[in-house]
Amino acid sequence: MHVLLIEDDPLVASGIRSGLMTFDFVVDHVSTLNAARQSMRTVTSDVVILDRGLPDGDGLQLLAEWREQGVDVPVLVLTARDTVRDRVDGLQGGADDYLVKPFDLDELVARLHALLRRVAGRSSGMISHGALALDPAAREVYVEGQLIALSRRELVLLETFLQSPRSVLSADQLKDSLYGMNDDVESNALNVHIHHLRRKLGSGVIETVRGLGYRLGKPEAVHLAGTLCKDQL
Repeated sequence: MHVLLIEDDPLVASGIRSGLMTFDFVVDHVSTLNAARQSMRTVTSDVVILDRGLPDGDGLQLLAEWREQGVDVPVLVLTARDTVRDRVDGLQGGADDYLVKPFDLDELVARLHALLRRVAGRSSGMISHGALALDPAAREVYVEGQLIALSRRELVLLETFLQSPRSVLSADQLKDSLYGMNDDVESNALNVHIHHLRRKLGSGVIETVRGLGYRLGKPEAVHLAGTLCKDQL
């Protein structure tokens, strides 16, 4: 499980990182809001641990940005601010949980696992990959908060990749996700759909693995260049 830790105190960050690694978490650490923004564009994290008092602002500012953009990664706010008002502000601001320093490592780990279980149980929850967010329930795709127009099959194809972000998928596997047994499918249909996704979401959003198939590109490959919104069609 991949954790993004946003904490400006190096001693606290080092302790959290070392402790979580003993529980088999992979931890990326940044200490500012700007570094966290960059990390979210380049790395797909399963959960975020967010401090509030950071050198370049309040962590809740960043959380509000993410929620406005449709980024639905679970966020645990970890801070020394322990008044009821602070807790309410954090939870109303989009945090999924709120833990006050000092804390016990076992409690932090238990809370992280609870967040991950909660997300896994939300089958209709947003799926994020860098700047891209897909809402399976609404059948909508956003890049940097902007709604992107995809055809039904383009959306299904993108969702298939997002559900297996580290897997190489063969052409046959992808066709099975797109077409029924009785569908009349042209030989180049899959290539056409992949071409359209690359044009709308960035040329590197889907990578070709020669001789094997395709896989989801790196999070930073997603961008708005050349895309169209529904109101632009």
